[in-house]
Amino acid sequence: MENKKRKFTPEEKLSLLQEAEREGAAVTCRKYNISHSLISYWKKKYLGQGLHGLKAAYKRVDPAVRALENENEQLKKIIAKQTIELEFKTELLKIAGIDPSKKKKW
Repeated sequence: MENKKRKFTPEEKLSLLQEAEREGAAVTCRKYNISHSLISYWKKKYLGQGLHGLKAAYKRVDPAVRALENENEQLKKIIAKQTIELEFKTELLKIAGIDPSKKKKW
């Protein structure tokens, strides 16, 4: 038997709470194979915050947005590395006595 995590919409949660009120929490829990503590938790959230309390508390991040954020971080690292290399080369040229700001005309 697989244990898959089910996701309930706020409307489904509300209908389960209403059914638990009508038929009893134990009967509803057995019918939908959920724990009594889950019904109690949903009821507490619903009484405290209404339908908004039954919505998921976490924020889902779109995979495309996450991929763009990762690419952005990689590009920032590349730019930082290039900046450090450029500063290092400039310092080496100054030590060698060559002024990097003056360009030679061939």
